Amino acid sequence: MALSEPSRLPSTEATPLTEQYRRVREATVGLCATLTPEDYVVQSMPDASPAKWHLAHTTWFFEEFVLQHEAGIAPGTPGGTPYEFHDAKFRYLFNSYYNAVGPMHTRSSRGLLSRPTVQEVLTYRKRVDERMLRLLEKGLSAEATRVLTLGFHHEQQHQELLLTDIKHLFSCNPLLPAFSQHSAQPARPAPALSYKRFEGGLLEIGHTGTGFAFDNELPRHRVFLTPFELANRPATNADFLEFIRDGGYGNAALWLSDGWATVKSEQWTRPIYWSDSLSEEFTLNGGLRELDPHAPVCHLSCYEADAFARWVGARLPTEFEWEIASALAQDGGNFVESRQWHPVPAAYPTPTGRTNGLPMLQMFGDVWEWTQSAYSPYPGYRTAAGALGEYNGKFMVNQLVLRGGSCATPRNHIRPTYRNFFNPAARWQFSGVRLARDL
Repeated sequence: MALSEPSRLPSTEATPLTEQYRRVREATVGLCATLTPEDYVVQSMPDASPAKWHLAHTTWFFEEFVLQHEAGIAPGTPGGTPYEFHDAKFRYLFNSYYNAVGPMHTRSSRGLLSRPTVQEVLTYRKRVDERMLRLLEKGLSAEATRVLTLGFHHEQQHQELLLTDIKHLFSCNPLLPAFSQHSAQPARPAPALSYKRFEGGLLEIGHTGTGFAFDNELPRHRVFLTPFELANRPATNADFLEFIRDGGYGNAALWLSDGWATVKSEQWTRPIYWSDSLSEEFTLNGGLRELDPHAPVCHLSCYEADAFARWVGARLPTEFEWEIASALAQDGGNFVESRQWHPVPAAYPTPTGRTNGLPMLQMFGDVWEWTQSAYSPYPGYRTAAGALGEYNGKFMVNQLVLRGGSCATPRNHIRPTYRNFFNPAARWQFSGVRLARDL
């Protein structure tokens, strides 16, 4: 029996911030509606976290970085009444990687936290939500509003991680339980693969405008691109199946050195959630089901994506090529709101005047697309002061950039300049590949 979802957040006078806060917080708990208490606690690998931890950590963020500073005196300020934490021990248990905040529980041992209970964590969320909404009624300083907005996007990142972590957890269970039983979309063939030419030149990259962006999307700057081509859609399961059948996992000439070492040590022979028969794959929506040849291939490491691209006679795009090409993206996309929670075949393009004959399909949603670009700072990037400066900057090494979002990404979370990043061996995310070629 799944835990009942807590009652909706108490109503306050409608403001953009209070409505955003309600929607984001309720969406996270809503994703857990089908889980049993046992599902919330287990950690299937060091890179994943239990669902209970995600629920608590996203709450910790608002209490640590907003409530503490707005509802009490600033730390170290003499006089006044210090902020009283819901439970001071939670500051240690649910800190993720903020060394400036203080010590933290070991990441790989989060699954050992049988206490606090799931119900106690849900109560923690409820109490912090009540305090946050009272604070929002009073109004926030400009700095607190900036941090609050960052908190919204931080929680949306954890909504996607919650789904990918649950998928990995359930895949480790011999029963292969289904997270959801929503009806899948009717089958449809993917459009033929073709390439769109881009002339390159001296072009501007990075976030612009007044909307939210993470600091790693800034500052906007110029890059020089030589002419290139980009595929009109992501590679499909059928495309990748041909790579496997042609011995791709056994051909060392196709692989980067680190990738080949990983293939051998991990004994990879297929994508992580594919069956031995190559005819089925494990999904959130329905558990084990027939492999759709027309859907984008997903859960590839960058090593697999790169080897496949070499086999085709292509390469991975740079993140800058991807960003320029996204201006021709066909509207739509499969995001978390569709509740498919799995990539679907690309829809045939709708002719528009701005696509110059060939729109770029599924650039947003369905699968994150690996690029060959190292996750590094843009020219002029400066790490922010304080604990929140640890959000992005300290990870700018040994990671590669992905673009575009996935079927587990909230629709309003993604934008053309968004830079996701993972270690090149990571496979549990909804990550796929779009081919590029030089001209």
